[in-house]
Amino acid sequence: MATRPTTSGESTRSITWVWLALTAITMGSWWLAPAHITGTVQASTTITAVVLVLTFVKCRLIIRHFMEVRTAPRWLGHATDAWLVVLLTTVFVIYLF
Repeated sequence: MATRPTTSGESTRSITWVWLALTAITMGSWWLAPAHITGTVQASTTITAVVLVLTFVKCRLIIRHFMEVRTAPRWLGHATDAWLVVLLTTVFVIYLF
């Protein structure tokens, strides 16, 4: 298992950018909610799909950077990605029915 050595500054910079991306995705998901614009809540399959894709991105960033899976064995990264795909696909299928 080969890991790339990082300096403390590089690690801090990386975590800061990931945190900013997570914050932006959270704000984007909130902005997609129709209730704060129209005042009424309406179900939308398109918006739900987009929010679930954003959820996948957020979860992947958290797992990779804050749970240190990016430096773990490659199989663990693939396993967590597969788990996320199965989980979010199941949530979307349940939403559709």
